Amino acid sequence: MRLRQKGSAEISTDPEAFEAFYRRHVEAVTRFLARRVADPHTVADLVAEVFIAVLDSAHTYRPGLGSEIGWLYGVARNILSAEWRRAARELRIAGRIGGRRLLDADDLSRMEERLDAESTARRAFEAMAGLPESERAVLELVAIDQLSVAEAAAALGIRQGTARVRLHRARQSLRHVPGIVPPPVMEGLR
Repeated sequence: MRLRQKGSAEISTDPEAFEAFYRRHVEAVTRFLARRVADPHTVADLVAEVFIAVLDSAHTYRPGLGSEIGWLYGVARNILSAEWRRAARELRIAGRIGGRRLLDADDLSRMEERLDAESTARRAFEAMAGLPESERAVLELVAIDQLSVAEAAAALGIRQGTARVRLHRARQSLRHVPGIVPPPVMEGLR
């Protein structure tokens, strides 16, 4: 039962359609966020926020612009950006972040395993920190999150040609960093 099969509006009004959508995508969203955030409590909260946002924005999904997961990663990026802005604002005001919900021991253990599994990706993000945001965003979605260039462009709200140019520039900037950007495969050459 895909969004396009059930209708995007039904995801916000039909609990069964939403549950199926949630079950289909919760692991991918959790991995997406665990690659970007090291704290298990924050990851758990952000996953919940992403799916709450899905309820409010299901009507914005357009199948012709990309896959459900590409659209969902766009929603997750927006939630993550809002979280980073909020956290920075709180740090400036209070000097530390508070108000996290507590996870039980099993939840915490599973989240720590996911965080460990994504530690390499977080190191890759650190290496990409010097890139302009526009180039880094495309590279993250294509090289780390395994979206196609078309899906990344849709998630970022840019044209495919623009995404290709930004991806090329990012790869060129990081070609000297081992393990971050694989060498391009030359078709037809053996």
